[in-house]
Amino acid sequence: MHQDKNKYNLNFISDINLLNHVKQTVKEYSFAIDLKKFNKNIVDPIKLTFDKLIYKKTIPELIDSEVIRQIDKSNNNTIGYFHQNIFKYIGGNNWTVPKNGFDIINTTQKIFV
Repeated sequence: MHQDKNKYNLNFISDINLLNHVKQTVKEYSFAIDLKKFNKNIVDPIKLTFDKLIYKKTIPELIDSEVIRQIDKSNNNTIGYFHQNIFKYIGGNNWTVPKNGFDIINTTQKIFV
């Protein structure tokens, strides 16, 4: 059986590079955090107090919600890196992916995205 090498028909990235890029993103996804990582992010005690009273949640429920929020934030950042780093496959024609500031730039054509 012959497998189409460009079934996604993206002219800036091969199917294998796309697959590897997606695999790398999935590998970086978070599913849990430990206490050290949880404590690294400052939790607003005033917000927790309001949430406890308004939503009538217990402290364990609030902590569970905060853990989910932190995991979700981490995964959103991973997706952000996916978006930014996919631009590195465009290559050629003076396109570069800087570490900070822009997703992709072309200084010759003065394009900054």
